[in-house]
Amino acid sequence: MKAAMNTAVARARETAPFAIRTERGSDVAARERLLDASFGTDRHTRTCQRLRDGRVPARGLAFAALQHGRLIGTVRLWHVSAGGVPALVLGPLAVDAASRSLGVGAALMEHALTAAKAQGYGAVILRGDPAYYARFGFSTAKTGALALPGPFEPERLLAVELRSGALDNAWGMIVATGDKAPRSRVVGRARKLAISAA
Repeated sequence: MKAAMNTAVARARETAPFAIRTERGSDVAARERLLDASFGTDRHTRTCQRLRDGRVPARGLAFAALQHGRLIGTVRLWHVSAGGVPALVLGPLAVDAASRSLGVGAALMEHALTAAKAQGYGAVILRGDPAYYARFGFSTAKTGALALPGPFEPERLLAVELRSGALDNAWGMIVATGDKAPRSRVVGRARKLAISAA
């Protein structure tokens, strides 16, 4: 019986369209290539990047989707202060163009939000397409008094409360509060690989 169960589990893993796991250091080059392909090599100049520059994602809240060992999706969450209220900013969410019909983006979103809620976070903010993110509970209902450090469209600044009332007193500038990224040759080397491979 146990052997049959193990065989069934092994087959399910082989036929599953993708798996989601916590991001690893070995994912950096593939993640950077995917982000460049999804958003262009000028993505570092965008407004929300100001909230990520020189920071590391929130601990345990950076995820990779893989299919047959190949990275096909990524999402990360970052610590911010939303006008004095602790929150997370989600992004970027990216899925390999050839894998978008598999539901990878939705699965990454649900996984990230579930993990953030399990860790006790109260709210997640992002800048994105209202029609796409509404299915996950995101709206402008609590973002009207918030601003990003750079140009943005107010109708695309969205939030979801993981705990009711978490953003009730949020107003003002959203600023990065996460841990600063260490300066290391390993990170620098991985970035150079990602840039040269793009």
